[in-house]
Amino acid sequence: MPPIVTSAEIGRPAAEVFAYATDPARFSEWQQGVVDGHMDGPANGSLSPAVGAKCVTTRRIGGASRPSPSELVHIDPPKTWGVRGIDGPVRAAVEVLVEPVTGSRSRPTISVDFTGHGIGKILVPLMVRREARKEMPDNMAALKQRMEAG
Repeated sequence: MPPIVTSAEIGRPAAEVFAYATDPARFSEWQQGVVDGHMDGPANGSLSPAVGAKCVTTRRIGGASRPSPSELVHIDPPKTWGVRGIDGPVRAAVEVLVEPVTGSRSRPTISVDFTGHGIGKILVPLMVRREARKEMPDNMAALKQRMEAG
């Protein structure tokens, strides 16, 4: 199946949108179900994560908090960022592209796809993709609202 893609135009510069949208510590502010997030080394010497860094996002699923580790597979600030799930029954591949529209406006596009392992092979087509398809437009709207509010 093709990835699930959502995009919006936001009244903030691309660098600001990129920094906010790719910071796992901020995911809970605009992504449904996220309760925590952080990056674990390596960094590129400027406190920015580098390829190979681990991104751990904790989501509330079925009444329990479940960490979802992924690996940063590419980063080119302030334009692109991508992670791939590395553990668990459901592993997400997330791509973020932030394009400048003008100096003060940008268009983030977020693409997500899933692979199932074990029970995840059943969960991905039955539940996960459907929920993501429903949540992603709301998440993008929340990202836009957060960014434009402040």
